[in-house]
Amino acid sequence: MAASTELPLKAQLKFLGDRSGPRVYIPSKGGGDRTEHVGNYRNHEVEIHDARRERPAADLDREGFRLRAHKSEVPDFYDDEALQALYHAELTTLLERLTGCRRVDVFDDTRRSSSSAKQRALGSRDPAGIVHNDYTHASGEKRLLDFFADAPDVAQRLAQRRFAIINAWRPIGAPVVDHPLVLCDATTVKDDDLLPVERRGRDRIGELQVALFDPDQRWYYYPRMTRDEVLLFKTYDSATDGRARFTPHSSCKDPRAPADAPARESLETRCLVFY
Repeated sequence: MAASTELPLKAQLKFLGDRSGPRVYIPSKGGGDRTEHVGNYRNHEVEIHDARRERPAADLDREGFRLRAHKSEVPDFYDDEALQALYHAELTTLLERLTGCRRVDVFDDTRRSSSSAKQRALGSRDPAGIVHNDYTHASGEKRLLDFFADAPDVAQRLAQRRFAIINAWRPIGAPVVDHPLVLCDATTVKDDDLLPVERRGRDRIGELQVALFDPDQRWYYYPRMTRDEVLLFKTYDSATDGRARFTPHSSCKDPRAPADAPARESLETRCLVFY
């Protein structure tokens, strides 16, 4: 039985409560552990609108996200070799066609599951539990430099042009009935809504952004996404000309989902996109 998609979905999202105190994000490693959030966070009930109905023409440079039908030739998204051999090339072709970019470099694949049992069995991570954006003004550029650490001349050349980091998110199991990915329309996010936070990873110290709640923010999701769809959203853009640069996002428990809803299983692939 599927959850009703009568609009809007009302769900709890976790935001930074205020600007006080230290803020650290310690990501899960996968296999059943949990992401840690050091800081003062608060839940807010938010209306989350059906983007299929209300934002059919959503754009990466305006709202910060875009849904595409995208049937992959990958038979098993848990197969790392298939991702390297097939999927990354598929995403490169898709992004080149959609954005007109000159170059795409894929640098990360992260699988997540809302089932603790599947996390332990498959090494998946837990779904995102707070409203955040993956990069800041500083860490977006640092990610480029780190990726090309063995070729600093290439990094310096590419950094002279506009570049972005785009996440490609897709279900890799049953259609998503619960714990959907939810995104904030970038046109409704104020600069002061986002605060930098240290990201203390296993092998890298970085920086991301967490969000303060603002009732003017407008939230969206795509109900019942399938493995033949991919949701692209921008987490960094070096351009400062008014286009979307950051897209706050999270997951949420859908209170309308049936108790026997299948676990959400997803793959997010991060891509450096050069124009």
